[in-house]
Amino acid sequence: MLGALIGDIAGSPYEWKNQKSKTFPLLSPHCHMTDDSVMTAAVASAVLMGQLEDLDRFQQNVIGELRRLGRQFPHQGYGPRFEKWIWSENPQPYYSLGNGSAMRVSPVAWAAESLPQCLALAKASAEVTHNHPDGIAGACVVAGAVYLARTGAEKAAIAEHVTRYYPLNFTLDEIRQEYRFDVSCAGSVPQAMEAFLEAADFEDAIRGAVSIGGDSDTIACMTGAVAAAFYGIPRDLRDRVMPFLEGEVRTIYDRFVQVY
Repeated sequence: MLGALIGDIAGSPYEWKNQKSKTFPLLSPHCHMTDDSVMTAAVASAVLMGQLEDLDRFQQNVIGELRRLGRQFPHQGYGPRFEKWIWSENPQPYYSLGNGSAMRVSPVAWAAESLPQCLALAKASAEVTHNHPDGIAGACVVAGAVYLARTGAEKAAIAEHVTRYYPLNFTLDEIRQEYRFDVSCAGSVPQAMEAFLEAADFEDAIRGAVSIGGDSDTIACMTGAVAAAFYGIPRDLRDRVMPFLEGEVRTIYDRFVQVY
């Protein structure tokens, strides 16, 4: 979970001021939590409620926590349709193919006891808003990659998982100059996974994700989730990011790491 939060926070200054290299301050005074961190915490909170074998109950918990934390942390950069969903009296999925489903999903991978369960939980967490096949696919890619990384899979196996959903037919160097802002799963999840696959360590993964530009905080959030499961996070970086975790996001994180 913390890898996703670090990626979001590190990428936050560059979402609208894209950085096209790996050379930038990783955590600066300009960094802050965005909707990615808040919604990741919301899914983590739903996971902590248990009953994960009951997908209908899990979905209801996800809906409740996404809406509760979304209302508690307004003005975090939510998409207009998702913001409307947060405040709706009768929230319904809206067939989104955006990357919101993928940026928030990583906590399910730490609770799942098998890859099939992980993918089922990812699908369930996505469907409450992002019930487009691509919205579901993006969540399954990220969650599955985190699960495989935390259970000891090599990068080749993680890449094989990703390519069941999206091609990985590029390198970061090949796309860096031309890549532009794209909030779809198809246009950002493969890029996030490539940043992880090319990385030498956790920090390098975050720097690679930010370096291509685009939806920087979300891409780095997805990359960070996988990189943390694969490499771990340096202790000094853990300590440096804690002051950026606000309110209940910090509380949920503390609870989550005690359990998982």
